Amino acid sequence: MRIHLTSVFVDDQDRALRFYTDVLGFVKKTEIPLGEHRWLTVVSPEEPDGTELVLEPAGHPAVGPYRAALAEDGIPVTSFAVDDVHAEFDRLRGLGVRFTQEPLRMGPVTTAVLDDTCGNLIQIAHSA
Repeated sequence: MRIHLTSVFVDDQDRALRFYTDVLGFVKKTEIPLGEHRWLTVVSPEEPDGTELVLEPAGHPAVGPYRAALAEDGIPVTSFAVDDVHAEFDRLRGLGVRFTQEPLRMGPVTTAVLDDTCGNLIQIAHSA
């Protein structure tokens, strides 16, 4: 068994696609119109056939309270692996990304948490 898809709920699919591709560096894999929204996925350029991240419209009534509670408590909705949190933090901060947690070493793992501009906190992490 493998993880095939995972989702993040986003306020605006166009803004999310720009952020996740132009800023974070993912590449668009799938875009299928579905009425008002789209089935929209991105993947790592390093693993184009790997796990797809669905940029899921945040229209379901349960999404707002769920995301608000996580954000209020500073809890990221997901975590992305990077080779060097400090280098990625510097690169992203240079692009204007807002971080809610600067790089923090916790034993063998270093993490930082950013705001994806689409209603989510996202953790980046690497193991030493």
